[in-house]
Amino acid sequence: MEKRKRLFKGIIIVLFIYFFFFQTIPFYIERPGSAVEINEMVEVDNQTDDNPGSYMLTTVQLFQATPFTYFSQYLPFYTGVSENQLLGNFEDYDSYLLLQQYYMNHSVNTAKAAAFNEADLPYQLEFFGVYVMSIAEESDFYDELRIGDSITEIDGESFSNTEEFIQYISGKSVGETVTLTVDREGETFQVSGDLIELEETAQPGIGISLVTRSTVETSPEVSIFSGNIGGPSAGFMFALQIYTVISEPHLRGDLNIAGTGTITEDGTVGRIGGVEKKVVAADNEGASIFFVPDDEADPLTMERLPDWQSNYEMALEAAEYIDTDMEIIPVKHLSDAINYLNELND
Repeated sequence: MEKRKRLFKGIIIVLFIYFFFFQTIPFYIERPGSAVEINEMVEVDNQTDDNPGSYMLTTVQLFQATPFTYFSQYLPFYTGVSENQLLGNFEDYDSYLLLQQYYMNHSVNTAKAAAFNEADLPYQLEFFGVYVMSIAEESDFYDELRIGDSITEIDGESFSNTEEFIQYISGKSVGETVTLTVDREGETFQVSGDLIELEETAQPGIGISLVTRSTVETSPEVSIFSGNIGGPSAGFMFALQIYTVISEPHLRGDLNIAGTGTITEDGTVGRIGGVEKKVVAADNEGASIFFVPDDEADPLTMERLPDWQSNYEMALEAAEYIDTDMEIIPVKHLSDAINYLNELND
């Protein structure tokens, strides 16, 4: 009898340890990731940059929580997010990761375009439409579209970039019927449906999340190998690396420079998430400069979110908290970073 009691207690303890420390729950933790040198990731005419110093992209690490690690969300620079919040309309985590990879592919293309544009060198960017990455259940197209479909036209209209695509939709009215031309695995067809009101913006929309489908051709040829890093936030640093190689090879001197931000073809640097965690990651890797988007909110956003902070403000707070010597430099455009580094060189 005593043996059975001890065995039962042992089983209970083992089960408790397993479920508390190892069994995952539908909850994720974001924390500072790494600052990764991109000199070796970018090849221009099959050559990498071997000049002194480095540029670094910064990441946020995301992992699925257990009951034990659930409480880490209360640590500095750790944030908890439920599975529903993270995945939204995505079917599963793999679909979410696929979206992040599409974002990275797009940011690579826009980084090439932005760098060559800034260097006043020719390039060719071809826009093929947008990939469908998720479809809201309330969308009129929920049963018509699939993840991975490419929308090439709306009402017979083609577009030269995603901004024109979105602008065309926003100029319509909720309930208005639109016809989409869709490419699915090489087959083209059309579907029609009514626009819905998007909850986050109160604007008319199809009810999908999308990623630009495009290619960029340059001379010299540029290749970027980002590995398993996803998302759009490395675009700015890739653009800075490409520009340095093709235009000003000694721009960064021997400095180790980190940064983050999306990039557009014209060189505009955009807002990203998790900036405070990326400041910590950059400081951990010994960066001396951190470039951060200096974004501004529109009046409607400030009205809805009175506590809204820019990426620059959030980065400054994080830098002060960790008491870093790293310089936090705000940028609105790729040229801001270039001008800052040129002034340092002077």
